[in-house]
Amino acid sequence: MKHTFMPIALIVVGMAWLLDEAQLFPEVSWLWVFSLVAGGVALLLVDGINKSSVVTGPMLIGTGITTFMRQKYGLGLQIQLPLLMVLLGGLLLLARSPSIPEQREPGRSKDGEPLQ
Repeated sequence: MKHTFMPIALIVVGMAWLLDEAQLFPEVSWLWVFSLVAGGVALLLVDGINKSSVVTGPMLIGTGITTFMRQKYGLGLQIQLPLLMVLLGGLLLLARSPSIPEQREPGRSKDGEPLQ
């Protein structure tokens, strides 16, 4: 899965950009919204659930969703930023849970054993 992430990400972002430039999307900057959400989902899929990804992935997704709401429905920055701050605080608390594993080192298995 890790070897296919970059090519798939390039295809998805390129297609979103092409469709945006062809004006096939409504008046929302879909490239940025989609890239943020897709980046968050991809991070969770590639890196798995760990103390780092459980914060970063949902933050990217939340930023993408609130950016869409700001562009489409006029959500102001005075609402978007506090919403994201509350989300970040909640995710940081979640990451402190002992049930969320630490980020594993490259070249190590889930059990901490060196990969061969």
